[in-house]
Amino acid sequence: MDLTSSSSPFDLIGIGVGPFNLGLACLLEPVPSASAKFFETKDRFDWHPGLLMEDCLLQVPFLADLVSMVDPCSRFSYLNYLHQQGRLYRFYFYENFHTPRADYNRYCRWASEQLSSIEFSSTVVDVALQGSLFCVSVKNSVTGQVSTHLAKNLVLGVGTTPHWPAAARSFQNNGDCLHSADYLFAKRRLQSRKSITVVGGGQSAAEVFLDLLDDQSAHGYKLQWVSRSSGFFPMEYSKLGLEHFSPDYIDYFHSFPQQHRDAMRAKQGNWYKGISFSTIKDIYDRLYKRSMESSPDAVLQARSELKDMERVSDGLRLRFRHLDQDKIFEVSSDAVVLATGYQYAFPACLENLRDAIRMDPGGRPEIRRDYSMVTDEMTGRIFVQNGEIHSHGIGAQDLGLGPYRSATIVNSLLGREHYALSTRNVFQSFGIADTFIPHHELSR
Repeated sequence: MDLTSSSSPFDLIGIGVGPFNLGLACLLEPVPSASAKFFETKDRFDWHPGLLMEDCLLQVPFLADLVSMVDPCSRFSYLNYLHQQGRLYRFYFYENFHTPRADYNRYCRWASEQLSSIEFSSTVVDVALQGSLFCVSVKNSVTGQVSTHLAKNLVLGVGTTPHWPAAARSFQNNGDCLHSADYLFAKRRLQSRKSITVVGGGQSAAEVFLDLLDDQSAHGYKLQWVSRSSGFFPMEYSKLGLEHFSPDYIDYFHSFPQQHRDAMRAKQGNWYKGISFSTIKDIYDRLYKRSMESSPDAVLQARSELKDMERVSDGLRLRFRHLDQDKIFEVSSDAVVLATGYQYAFPACLENLRDAIRMDPGGRPEIRRDYSMVTDEMTGRIFVQNGEIHSHGIGAQDLGLGPYRSATIVNSLLGREHYALSTRNVFQSFGIADTFIPHHELSR
């Protein structure tokens, strides 16, 4: 195995290139005083390729692109992408605030192809300390060559991994049970089965169910949708509710001790775990039209938790517990799609540094307000992208807050305000309003 190295340290090395680290690379591009390099395992940018159905829309407005919320004049904006593609007037006549998810992926790929700071087909396999610097080992998947690079700081953008419920983990990498992250890759195979069960109650589950529902008459499979949620409910999408996805709420949330943050977040699932109004409408409309002619061959079951799975002679048998009735029931299915979300995993390449990273009682990294991990005996900093929902709140996964987080990292890296970040962005007060005088006696 060949080993090469670069001698001059970068100010920042990024591990992984999803939308958030890509946005950071875009915001760093016009900053000549900061040198950066980003490494990504894939051979090109690809964001949730297994769920890029053409009819699915982003759940955030087009302004939630890589840069616009902090630098609307950037050449990496979505509007400039449309302009460069000759599609700006078509988008204008489209009159839709939300863009197709597949086009967002194409936009991100367009931006990535303009950046020399990104290296694809490059996997960070190890990070070690070398004096005050990080020594980053990177393997090129095409050549097999390993190179080493020095960095003053790191930023993690490795994203989240598909979550498999305990009852289904023994079926991982099995042909008839898959995570929704791989749905499109397995769609043709799924549709050859006599029955398909979708497990999960969020947006991905709804989109997979709707896509399968649209093709059901052509293939003739039975379709079942089982959710742990209380029902098939929409996400909170009122204008004042959306203010929780703001820098102001991050300030408020981060000000509390971790135990209090966890208690607050436990009550906020309706802000980011539900289904869009439009998707619910589309599903209902399809079912209603089918009901005009005959009863739809589809079952929607809520309040039911997957407890066990087993293979039987005619397919799979799933056991669920109804959470209200506390009764066990069984579902037979030839194929299962688990739309059970994603979870953050500590990057394996940082294993050598784990002991120097402070963890909270829940085993999660302690993260400062500027998105850097709290560490011991390190001069450089490790910033985190989309791994801080426990410390910064529900906006961690929101595309609209991505540019703000990246700009915060840029400013912290430079030690000055390169990107101006507004401090009052919402109408409501999350704490006690400045015009009110707290009565200290009442809090005793």
